[in-house]
Amino acid sequence: MSNLKEKYQTRMAIIRAQSQSGAALTLLDIEAEYTMVASTTPEAVLLELEIGAERSARELLRHTPPQRSEFEMAIEPIEDEIIRIHRLIEKNSVLVTDSPELKAIALLAGVPEGTEMLLHIDAMERVFSRLAAVIQGKPASAEGIPEDNAFAMRLLILREFMHHLQFDSIRIFTNSAVAP
Repeated sequence: MSNLKEKYQTRMAIIRAQSQSGAALTLLDIEAEYTMVASTTPEAVLLELEIGAERSARELLRHTPPQRSEFEMAIEPIEDEIIRIHRLIEKNSVLVTDSPELKAIALLAGVPEGTEMLLHIDAMERVFSRLAAVIQGKPASAEGIPEDNAFAMRLLILREFMHHLQFDSIRIFTNSAVAP
């Protein structure tokens, strides 16, 4: 865990330097098998959530694209894992990431590409609505989103994280010197 902690401390330091802000930060990294959350205050914390894009897709979904009922059933375990950590996250922190996968979601939401991108919750919700249309039977190609259950779960995790921990946006840094 110490190597992992050092990795996230380094990433957080780079993002802090890029953001040029003294605000408390919460780093979100939705990996394939788990989700990592690093927060700078009230004390530095590194949390590993038992949800990840591929893991959650594999464990919670049976169809591609997912059926409506199974996707709705997938929400509860995602929510439970996120709610478990809500007291450990600084309430007034800025949600940040350097994840290429979350950058891809921002691009789908129409956020202009740059070294720092800001994805507001309403723009993320529009992408989620497009995913919902695919789950209802519309072709993924018509919505311009990947027909990939890992994408669906990554978007769901992001959505639930933002809602339950009350983040109105996420800052995406694309010029990180440390690969995620």
